[in-house]
Amino acid sequence: MERVLLDYGSGGKASHRLIGELFLKYLGNEILNRLDDAALLNVTGPISVSTDTFTVDPIFFPGGDIGSLAVHGTVNDVAMLGARPKYLTCGFILEEGLPMADLERIVESMGRAAREAGVLVVTGDTKVVPKGTVDKIFINTTGIGEIFVNEAPSGHRAAAGDAILVSGYMGDHGLAILSKREGLTFEAPVVSDCASLNHLIVRLLEAIPFVHVLRDPTRGGLATTLNEIAGQSGVECRIFESLIPVRPEVSGGCSFLGLDPLYLANEGKFLCILPQEHAEAALAIMRSDPLGADAVQIGDVRGEHPGKVVLETPLGGTRLMDMLEGEQLPRIC
Repeated sequence: MERVLLDYGSGGKASHRLIGELFLKYLGNEILNRLDDAALLNVTGPISVSTDTFTVDPIFFPGGDIGSLAVHGTVNDVAMLGARPKYLTCGFILEEGLPMADLERIVESMGRAAREAGVLVVTGDTKVVPKGTVDKIFINTTGIGEIFVNEAPSGHRAAAGDAILVSGYMGDHGLAILSKREGLTFEAPVVSDCASLNHLIVRLLEAIPFVHVLRDPTRGGLATTLNEIAGQSGVECRIFESLIPVRPEVSGGCSFLGLDPLYLANEGKFLCILPQEHAEAALAIMRSDPLGADAVQIGDVRGEHPGKVVLETPLGGTRLMDMLEGEQLPRIC
């Protein structure tokens, strides 16, 4: 079986073969194919830029792999600012000895995900390091998008009276990664929700330009993301446990493992906070798309306890949901 050699990162003939026979095969486009030292981009007006590094373990998991995850994760981050993602850069750190078949599978997955999201990979870099220096493959992506709304959604804009919506079930990605890593099986298979949300976000914001906050609850999950928003905006986020969508298999797996699904990562869901009078219209748009079919309102924004997230239980009691302390699941994205 052919494997990645240190020579592939040397900048010489082997590097050029890797670029031409693998990366350009799956990621190529008129900008990347020029192979200049930098990419000449056509961007007008304000832009949204986000960068992220992906080190997920395992690199292949139910519902995706590190390649598709790297595209989806950065595309979603760019879109949350009210932008149409257009361009990606990709940096690869490869471990000597990585099977070439695995690398090709990952790059092919990235190319497919980029095409589905409507973005171009315009520049990149590859480094090969000695065996044991990294674990198989790390990928860094930077995304650039054009902002198309007059006032970009921001974690600082949540206001008392707003509705808190989620686009679907919480915790799928985090438990899918853990179950694959540990060889766990549940009565129903748990699959990552990994997906690019930009097309749905564009339709939502074009129809309802009153959205205050958009966020994708990745590391730290729903509870941590809401804490970030509550702190940035100086408001209370009140959520109702009975309204939060969690799949039975995720809830059961978390109970078995002693985890809380509200702190598990999601890679294909988003939070939408907007004035209550627009909540039903927003939900209708979200539910019209397969990626938002299970969208619901889970709570509202209040002014009583600034900076806090309050969970109301089905029995009417309340408890504070703090930020995640420590690492509930390492290397999930």
